[in-house]
Amino acid sequence: MTATRLLHAADYPSMPWKNGAGSTQEITRDTGSGLDGFGWRLSIADVGESGGFSAFDGYQRVITVLEGKGMRLTVDGQQSRDLTVLDAFAFDGASAVQCELIDGPIRDFNLIYAPERYHARLQWLTVKGEVGLFSSASTMLVFCAEGGLAAELEGANCGELGRHDCLHIETSGHLAELRLRANSASCCLIELTPR
Repeated sequence: MTATRLLHAADYPSMPWKNGAGSTQEITRDTGSGLDGFGWRLSIADVGESGGFSAFDGYQRVITVLEGKGMRLTVDGQQSRDLTVLDAFAFDGASAVQCELIDGPIRDFNLIYAPERYHARLQWLTVKGEVGLFSSASTMLVFCAEGGLAAELEGANCGELGRHDCLHIETSGHLAELRLRANSASCCLIELTPR
């Protein structure tokens, strides 16, 4: 059995950061409510100033700058490379993390997941023309950094993704064919499978 939902950026609910220093738009999650209890969660955050990140013990995080000049993270005392647009960076959610903005506010994209509960794979793709993918992940998420990305799953039209829209796909874990079409668009494919 396969189910798809096209999620629109205009409908994402906003919630405060766990540390109260900003706000996040939640795109989707598996279960739970509030800021704990989920197995995985996808969100967008607006970061207006340098400062500390919230701790998420028991979770892995993958963060990507969507807009702005970028940031540097200090994770448990180790400084990251300069993180610029569409350059993903992973770290342990329990780490002490300080963010230094390079030149003004940014918007970032976040996958937070429990590695004891899920295997995860995240990759950014540039789609020019048509791209065909096969995955046996039970959950696939396609996030569109820009608009104009058409998606088709196993021959069925899933609609067109606008800027920051997300296609949420649930399957029984069988090998499924996903086709993406665009003149030129950047998107993130996330594959999650329960352990």
